Amino acid sequence: MTQPNIIYILTDQHNPFVTGCYGDDIVRTPNLDRLASKGVVFDNAYTPSPICVPARMSLLTGCYPHNQECWTNSDILPSDRPTFAHALGAAGYKTRLVGRMHSIGPDQLRGFSERFVGDHSTNWVGGAAHSLGILTGTSGPARVSIDKSGPGQSSYEIHDHDVVKSCQDLSSIIAKEQAEADATPFFLHVGLMLPHQPYVGNQDLFNYYYNRIPDPEISAPSPEDEHPYLRAWKEQTGTADISADDTRRARAAYYALVETTDRMIGDILESYRDKGLLENTLIIYVSDHGDQIGERGLWWKQTFYEQSVRVPMILSWPGTIPANERRSQIVNLVDIAPTLAEAAHHNHGDQSDQKPEIDGSGLLQLAIDEQAPWDNETFSEYCTDGMNKRMPQKVQQRMIRSGPWKLIYYHGYPSQLFNLEDDPLEMQDLIAASDHAELVRALQEKILKNWDPEQICRTMEQRRLRKTVLSEWSRQTKPADTYRWAINIDDNRLDS
Repeated sequence: MTQPNIIYILTDQHNPFVTGCYGDDIVRTPNLDRLASKGVVFDNAYTPSPICVPARMSLLTGCYPHNQECWTNSDILPSDRPTFAHALGAAGYKTRLVGRMHSIGPDQLRGFSERFVGDHSTNWVGGAAHSLGILTGTSGPARVSIDKSGPGQSSYEIHDHDVVKSCQDLSSIIAKEQAEADATPFFLHVGLMLPHQPYVGNQDLFNYYYNRIPDPEISAPSPEDEHPYLRAWKEQTGTADISADDTRRARAAYYALVETTDRMIGDILESYRDKGLLENTLIIYVSDHGDQIGERGLWWKQTFYEQSVRVPMILSWPGTIPANERRSQIVNLVDIAPTLAEAAHHNHGDQSDQKPEIDGSGLLQLAIDEQAPWDNETFSEYCTDGMNKRMPQKVQQRMIRSGPWKLIYYHGYPSQLFNLEDDPLEMQDLIAASDHAELVRALQEKILKNWDPEQICRTMEQRRLRKTVLSEWSRQTKPADTYRWAINIDDNRLDS
């Protein structure tokens, strides 16, 4: 078998539970559902970090954030760290990236041969911030993102339309390349912004969903019953008292954004299907993390509840991966990089000596055979350094999912323990149950093995001092953003 072509689609902040193939019977996602019907859906896929940059850098390298010291949205991944783009290039692929990567620092290619469209934000620590006009402030974790939600349009959606157009244009170029006798396989990385907030979506789609979507399944707990860290988080973000009307409006907009994202994915895949480029092609769909969209009164990501830390993951490769199957094993986005390396060398012998040391494991054999051996355990971490003035608290948090159990470790706060098999909505915290004391000790020991929260705090403080200098350098010298998409603030509007 020849090496497959690969189309890798990465969206931003897609809650897997808002997808038809993951059980939502309200949202319209026919293109993702069709992809799922032709491949394998992973029902227990997790992000290595419930925030953008560390999750995305871990996706590139297959390493957990602490093993590459990349925890925050202003951390720079060292450029000598090999990525899957390096591995695929070494295997003969021509690698192209279209759209969002969200890499900070001078290395904006990370091993890709070519890059198109670019990111919405600055390439640099301390670089010039973008403006969303009337929607300014709505893309971050702040109350304004719920207050200014509803029908309308954001620049992020316009960015993704440009990504679609660029991918369609590339399909003609790639088709000509593939017609050559000595053509090398192609790798296309599609980086979409949506359905990341602002929670502002197409008027017609918003109207369609407004009276159809359900209320949050999990009510916000009373302050005295809420975990103390999460209570403090709501106070910091101003989200302790979101009304039912505001919740419905923001949720309807999110559903509209998910359907818009699905349409874009369909448009891209159709252009490659029409040119015969999907015959021997592995398609991977994932998102970097989820969105809580009001469940428990929580929004965005930044927690280890399932709506935030779980991600959609679909693999399709006709003739190699079976169609319309599901996998219940616990997997992680760090498994994507070795999966791509596996696919590049599938049926071409053992290439393990060419792979850098990574934390993830290749998913290809598991996708092919649900009985393939698999270590049913994974981790996710969330650490901050206090550089965000609105969120000055420094936190070190880590989660383990092991079989049915999830333990969440909050440094300086009580831990949480859930049995997701018996309690999939995570309603019953078992941390204080005496009959689980030994289990808690064992899981916490795994969490803290090679992961020292005090050392991480010291390391992040050192990095913060470096970033302070880099940030001032950026402000003074104004280096060029080599791969930045130009935002037009007039593209942002609220229709009501």
